[in-house]
Order: sequence, then structure tokens, then C-alpha cells
Amino acid sequence: MEAIYKRELKSYFHNMTGPIFMAAVLVFTGIYFVAYNIVQGYPYFAAALSGMSFVLLFVIPILTMRSFAEERKSKTDQLLLTSPVSVTQIVMGKYLAMISVLGFCMLISCLAPVIIHFYGGGSIPADYMAILGFFLLGAAYIAVGMFVSSLTESQIIAAVGTFCILLVLQLIDGITSILPSGASGSYVCFFILFLLAAAFVYLMTKNRVISCGVGAVCEIVLTIVYFVRQSSFEGMFGDFLNALSLISRYDNILNQTLELTTFFYYISVAAVFCFLTVQVIQKRRWS
Repeated sequence: MEAIYKRELKSYFHNMTGPIFMAAVLVFTGIYFVAYNIVQGYPYFAAALSGMSFVLLFVIPILTMRSFAEERKSKTDQLLLTSPVSVTQIVMGKYLAMISVLGFCMLISCLAPVIIHFYGGGSIPADYMAILGFFLLGAAYIAVGMFVSSLTESQIIAAVGTFCILLVLQLIDGITSILPSGASGSYVCFFILFLLAAAFVYLMTKNRVISCGVGAVCEIVLTIVYFVRQSSFEGMFGDFLNALSLISRYDNILNQTLELTTFFYYISVAAVFCFLTVQVIQKRRWS
């Protein structure tokens, strides 16, 4: 894994991907830092990072689009898959290289709280906690982008797909406000969600029996629960989507509210998508 990590990390700086990504992150961080902390006088660096969460939607796909799509298109993935390393080591080596590039940007950003504190404002521990939260948010986004890249050999499709998914995650709070909040509306939304889950299982396994079985069991259980406790479905789907929101959890950090569950959630999201990426590559390895 160490060899793959070093190879991937070097590759990001042997082409323009790494420099473009770092330049975009640092330039926009600097712009928000000057606008919020210097000009407007906000004493917390978290105010600048709040604007950067939207910038991640555009720069993360640039970083992740080539992680597996390029290997697949150039057929060099066959060399990796036949090498004496596990698929998990391959995925984690690439993933650690990408979050290292993001980590370099965050290390440079650590100078901002010191500058704010030098001028007599802010709280260094709170600002560093916000930087850590922002890094973990970016790490979760990177895991999503890597997963999308593993599904295609086109870097453009990988970038656009990652952007669309991250955009939905970004706007999930607004989406829940337009969804039906009644019990029947929540039931229909969950019904559609489970159908999509069954389709995803089929995409991953290419096994109709397993995918149809998973979908049928979920739909039957959902229907039984709906008729037994229909009142509990009031607003349930909206609450479910809000619980999945990455941005709303980061808002707690921006409001100086430390919740360790937020950090664990970001780590869990990253772990889930890394696991899914491993399954995609593992399936391709034996196909």
C-alpha cells in the first residue's frame, strides 16, 4: 500500500491535477478569509470555511475523477489487479494520496487562526476544530468521488457524476422542504428509495435473485410497518434525509458546537464509500 500511496501522490504533482486543486482551494480560502475575517472582522476562521463548503463541489471532482477511471481507460488497472497487493490496499493507497493533497491545503490554512489571534480575536482551538471538521468533510466527499470514478472509464462522466451527487448532498435540506411530509407521502418516498436500493444491489452483483429478494423483503417490511404504525410515517422521510445531511452537521461546528458524532459520521461516510469502491474493483478483478 505504501508504494501505491507514494506513486499516486507523486502522480498528482507530475501533472496539473494536484497544483490546480491546491491552487483553487487556497485561493478561495484566501478570498473568503480576507472578505470575512479581515474586511468584515469576523473573529472566527469558521466563517471563511462556511463559504468553502460550496467550492468543494467543484474542486473535489477534479481531484477524484482520474483515480480509477484513468486506470481503467488506459488498461493499467490490469497491472494493479494482478499485482501482489489486495484490492483494499489499492483503494486505500489511492484514497490516502487524495486526502493527503487536501491535507496539505489544510495545513497551510492553519496559519489563518494564528493571524486572527494575532490581531486579538477568535479562538485558536475552535478554529482548528473547524479546520479538522472541514478536512473530514472533504475526506467524505473524496470517498464519494473515488467510488464514482470506479464505476466508469470516463473522467468526464466521473467528474460530472461526483458533482451531481455532492450537489444533491449539499441541497438536501432544501430538497426535504419540497417533499411531501404526510404519512402516505413518506411511504411512497421510502418505497421508491428501496426500489433504487435494489437496483443498486443488482448493479453491484449482477444477480437478479439477490437484488429482487432484497427489494421484496424491504418493500414487504415497509408496507407492514406502514399499516401497523401509519402515524409514525408523518415527516419520517424528511427526517431521514436530514439525518444524512453532511452540511447541516458541519453547521454545528461553525456555530462553535462541538459534537464528536459529526466527526464519526464523516469518517463513517468515507469508510462506507471506500468499502463500496473495494467491492466494485473486487468484482471487476474476478470478472
